[in-house]
Amino acid sequence: MRIFIAGGTGVLGRRIVPNLLDKGHHVTVLSRTPKRASAAESLGAAVAIGDALDPDAVLQAVTTAKPDLIMHQLTDLSSRSTQANALLRIKGTANLVAAARAAAVSRFVLQSIAWCYAPGEAPAGEGVPLDLVSDDPARRLTVDAVIAMEECARHVAQAVILRNGMLYGPDTWYAPDGAMAYAARGGQLPADEDVTSFVHIDDAAEASAAAIEWPAGEVNIVDDEPAPATEWLPVFSDAVGAPSPAVAATPRHPWARGAANGRARSLGWTPRFPTWRTGMRSGLGPA
Repeated sequence: MRIFIAGGTGVLGRRIVPNLLDKGHHVTVLSRTPKRASAAESLGAAVAIGDALDPDAVLQAVTTAKPDLIMHQLTDLSSRSTQANALLRIKGTANLVAAARAAAVSRFVLQSIAWCYAPGEAPAGEGVPLDLVSDDPARRLTVDAVIAMEECARHVAQAVILRNGMLYGPDTWYAPDGAMAYAARGGQLPADEDVTSFVHIDDAAEASAAAIEWPAGEVNIVDDEPAPATEWLPVFSDAVGAPSPAVAATPRHPWARGAANGRARSLGWTPRFPTWRTGMRSGLGPA
């Protein structure tokens, strides 16, 4: 298969590209600069230079690559700016979808997130609607961008929408040298009742590579054990050398419910780390 990947130089993309190449696919990586794409190029991927926020550059890159499938792994997390990430989700997706339609590309794989579901008690399956009622401005910005991004992607006939859980492992915020480890060591992460669904970065990459052959629709890419911070944070803190966290006497946010992975498993995805309990002890990378 000829695959065009935007975001192929990011944390997930750097793991997806060699996976696809090893399976014999022809991969073209979109990158803003040749320097950022050098690692992918050294593995044998083709490189298209262009900014995902520039519709003309994206169209030219896709038209030249002639892909069978476009994979969207774009994020803007380095600045930790919710606004910048929302912009990339909305405009970057629109540019890729427009290019797909212009180039008659019928398959699309999109990276989304699994913590935008509407409030509820149980972990959310893909049939649960996204959260249209939140009155928190920061959450509203993220959810609105995700809704717009997913709706746009569905304009491609065969769109697979991967709703990833909270990524942990090497190069993520949840690594020994990541932002959350520093926060934990500084006593800035209280253990509350909010439920999170995690997924190891390598398991998320495996799912993305497998998704090129999955049927259209939404798929939660999360491990088997959604858990409140009162359970997972002590394990994470111990793994990164942080003190035991303080317990916060606050109720769970109704939307902080976690997600269920039944559909992903039915499609053949088997995570190497089925639970954060083992993943955070052995899969975070060097301390």
